Amino acid sequence: MEQVTVRTLKRKKREGKKITMISTYDFLSAKYCEETGIDCLLVGDSLGMVFQGNDTTLPVTLDEIIYHTKAVRKGAPTRFLIVDMPFMSYQPSLEEGIRNCGRVLKETGAQAVKLEGGEVVADLVHKLVGYGIPVVGHVGYLPQSHHRFGGPKVVGKEEEEAEKLKRDFKVLEDAGAFMIVLESVPWRIAKEITESSSAITIGIGAGKFCDGQVLVFHDLVGLVDYAKPKFVRRYAEGAKIFKDALKMFKLDVERGDFPTEGESYGT
Repeated sequence: MEQVTVRTLKRKKREGKKITMISTYDFLSAKYCEETGIDCLLVGDSLGMVFQGNDTTLPVTLDEIIYHTKAVRKGAPTRFLIVDMPFMSYQPSLEEGIRNCGRVLKETGAQAVKLEGGEVVADLVHKLVGYGIPVVGHVGYLPQSHHRFGGPKVVGKEEEEAEKLKRDFKVLEDAGAFMIVLESVPWRIAKEITESSSAITIGIGAGKFCDGQVLVFHDLVGLVDYAKPKFVRRYAEGAKIFKDALKMFKLDVERGDFPTEGESYGT
C-alpha cells in the first residue's frame, strides 16, 4: 500500500474525507489494520489497561511504549504511526521531553508523537515541531490526569469548561500540532472546533463531525467484554469467539480427540 504521511492526512481533511485510526499494541492486530487500509495507528498508553491490566494508563513506561511500537511498525509498515508519550516522559522539562520524543522516533519508525494537555504543553509542541517532529495534541478528558478528573468524564458541558477546551485546542494548533484528539467532548463543541480549524480533529466520544475517529482495537472487535464506554461500537464479539475456541480445545484434549493421527508426526 502507499505510505500514509502528514500530507496524506491533511489532504483528506481538505477534501472532506474521513480519517480512520486504531489504537493497538502488537504485530498481528497492526497487520490486520495494514491489510484493511486503516489510515493511522496509535500505540496508546491505554496498553496499560488493555494489555497490562492496570487501572489507569499511568504506570506505562517509555521503554514499554517503544517495545510495543516496534512490533506495531513491523505489522503496519505503510500506515501513519503515532506514539502516545507516557506519563512523565515529557512533563518534567522541555529538554527531557524533546529528548524522549526524539528517541521514540529514532528507535521505532513512528511518524508522530502524541501529548496530552493544552497550554501546559504548548512550548514543548512548538519546540518539537521546530525540530521536525510532528505532534498530535489531545484535549478534553485526559487519561494521564485521571486523578485530577476523578475518572473518565465528559469535558465541556459547562460554559467555563467549554471555553477552556477551545482555548487549549487553539493554543495547540497555533503551536504547530497538525492533529488533535478530542476525547469525551460534547458533539456540538467538537463540530464547532473542527469547522473552524485547519488542524485535523480525531474524535473518541466526540461525535461524528470530527475529521476522523479512533477506537481501541480490542474494544472494536469485542475482545474487551467487561467494559463498554458509550462511544464504543463492537463490530465483532471477539471475546465469545475466543472463549468458545478455548472451551472446545479443552474438551477435545480431555476426551482424547486432539491431536488426531493427521495432526501428529510419524516416525
